[in-house]
Amino acid sequence: MQASFLSVVLMPIALAIIMTGLGLSLTIADFKRVYEYPKAVIVGLGTQMILLPLICYFIATGLHLPAELAVGLMLLAAAPGGPSANLYSHIAKGDVALNVTLTALNSILSVISIAFIVNLSMKLLMQQDAYVPLQFSKVLEVCLIVILPVSVGMLIRKKAPEFAARLESPVKILSAIFLALIIVLAGWKERDHLVADIQTVGLACLLFNVACLSIGYFLPRLLNLEKKQAIAIGMEIGIHNGSLAIFIALNVIGNGTMTIPAVVYSIVMFITAAIFGWLVNLRN
Repeated sequence: MQASFLSVVLMPIALAIIMTGLGLSLTIADFKRVYEYPKAVIVGLGTQMILLPLICYFIATGLHLPAELAVGLMLLAAAPGGPSANLYSHIAKGDVALNVTLTALNSILSVISIAFIVNLSMKLLMQQDAYVPLQFSKVLEVCLIVILPVSVGMLIRKKAPEFAARLESPVKILSAIFLALIIVLAGWKERDHLVADIQTVGLACLLFNVACLSIGYFLPRLLNLEKKQAIAIGMEIGIHNGSLAIFIALNVIGNGTMTIPAVVYSIVMFITAAIFGWLVNLRN
């Protein structure tokens, strides 16, 4: 009953609210902004799509994570940046417009990248007979969960901008509440061995998160991007959409254990992101 309520009722509602909230802050101009600073977008997307899965794989295998937890961590690595990245970037004096653009593009591209990375991870990290290919219908389901609410939010923003502006704050609060509920319920579902799994995967989540934030900031700086853009990219690839990862683990893959890395990471990332934002602004 608990699992059914989480996966069938709460997850779709939560993701719809979170993605609609993202859409309320988006306009077509946000997608056109790619042409304004293509280098920053390419660096951000390239880091997210290519570097992060590789780093995550080496952390998971280097720490000898159990197969299901390793795949769960890879699933999280493939998930796009969370809407909270925009808020953290704003607080840390990052380029929020770049965050919005990256979040939008990542959310759309992740429909394909998640399917590829999860399938490959299951093939490499689990027994061959445990490999479960993502059915087209499930990929389409994820696509609808991500793109449809975003489109609805954008349509509201376009047709009724003042109403959309009034909705933004309540939707953000609802998103935060639902995210907290998802983390609590997903953890409760796996409560019998949650503590042991946290002991097993906690260090991996922390290392991966610190690596995401560090590479997301220092690589753009090495490539001569502005500090504001580097902060934005660091937040974007350091704060993942854990709710989407949990949804896919439960509804698409059907494995509750794979939710554990997303649950643990979702707690860790908000603490480390706050520390990261403070550190990068020590010297202005």
